[in-house]
Amino acid sequence: MNKPRPLTTQNMRPTVPRAGGGRERRALVEKAHESIEVGSHSFAAASRLFDKATRERAWLLYAWCRRCDDIADNQDKGGPLGDQGTPKEAEDRIQAIRVLTRRALEEQPTADFAFDAFGLVADECGLTYEMANDVIGGFALDATGFSPKNERDMLRYCYHVAGAVGIMMAHIMGVHPDDGETLDRANDLGLAFQIANVSRDIVEDAAANRVYLPAEWLAEVGLAPGEHAKPENRFILASLMPRMIALMEKHEAAARLGAKRLRFRHRWAVLSAANIYGAIGRKVLTRGQLAWDSRTRVSGPEKAWHMTTALFQAIWNRPAGPQEPIIWSRHDFRPVAGW
Repeated sequence: MNKPRPLTTQNMRPTVPRAGGGRERRALVEKAHESIEVGSHSFAAASRLFDKATRERAWLLYAWCRRCDDIADNQDKGGPLGDQGTPKEAEDRIQAIRVLTRRALEEQPTADFAFDAFGLVADECGLTYEMANDVIGGFALDATGFSPKNERDMLRYCYHVAGAVGIMMAHIMGVHPDDGETLDRANDLGLAFQIANVSRDIVEDAAANRVYLPAEWLAEVGLAPGEHAKPENRFILASLMPRMIALMEKHEAAARLGAKRLRFRHRWAVLSAANIYGAIGRKVLTRGQLAWDSRTRVSGPEKAWHMTTALFQAIWNRPAGPQEPIIWSRHDFRPVAGW
């Protein structure tokens, strides 16, 4: 009778590195498309304006961002936040994201399509672990219970969760790594998007014990973090929205200067996204204290209008730029260390 052969490293074949963890590109793209269609109607709409290669790469990057967010917040496809558990459990989830991301970049299988998708788009576009770690830094801030003290703190957070993604998107669109001006403007676009998100989601975030408005701003109008989102305080809360949306519009205008330097279809897609997210912020401002009674949305016909407007903006291609200077660049929000 033959004895079973012991399992030794001599009998095991090493995994051959392959971008995407060995998965077929078409399968990863299809799964990534499903992810963006469920997770972000606005990004999905704007992404359709890219050429095929850029569109698919944007989907692959989005799938990784969405999956990281879900792991960090213990949620599913951007749904309600799950139980955050102990600080140690929250940190373990961040470490899992880092390990899977590094493995994906080493072209090893991760058993998670979204990380394999990131490995593929990173290989195609030269994305690095440093770029990815800047985004992961935003999830780490949330895991530590971060809340900004001042405007710069808030913008640093916005950089990590959105500006750094904008920079990776610029690389996907073919912006040269040495083109610092365009990369700064890509960061501005991400900042504008996240400021709109913060403005829209104040009450939802407060329910999860998260506050992204600067404590200094709240103190100026006599609101305490944790109390600011209560129904009786929303009239005062709404008084901060002109300041928030003005900040959004400043970075939005700066981002349009960067879009000017992009190829036409890329410019059209970026301006469409800017118009749609800008509309979210401006709707929050217009709704005043009622802005948080229901989720502020941009309807399908409104998205079509903003995309059509962006078409003419892309053709004209003469953005005015912000009326006030941008104080901080992407370099001022790095590194993650110290948070």
